[in-house]
Amino acid sequence: MWCDWNTMGFFGWTMMVLVWGAVIFALVWGIRTARDTDKSSDADAVRVLERRYALGEIDRDEFEERRRLLDDSHKSSR
Repeated sequence: MWCDWNTMGFFGWTMMVLVWGAVIFALVWGIRTARDTDKSSDADAVRVLERRYALGEIDRDEFEERRRLLDDSHKSSR
């Protein structure tokens, strides 16, 4: 029995380390992506609001009120 490390051998241990490394990498990447998506959705909402104001779909009072609501909801989510 050459290189018998608990019957898995060198290749088995190497593959196990690589698989677990890939799993941990995928979890970290997924969590970071979810956080970044949350931040960009606030910016997207402000852009849509600004576009609607520029097109004249909403007036200044409505624009300011909705912008304030977005800012308040962003501050409370921190």
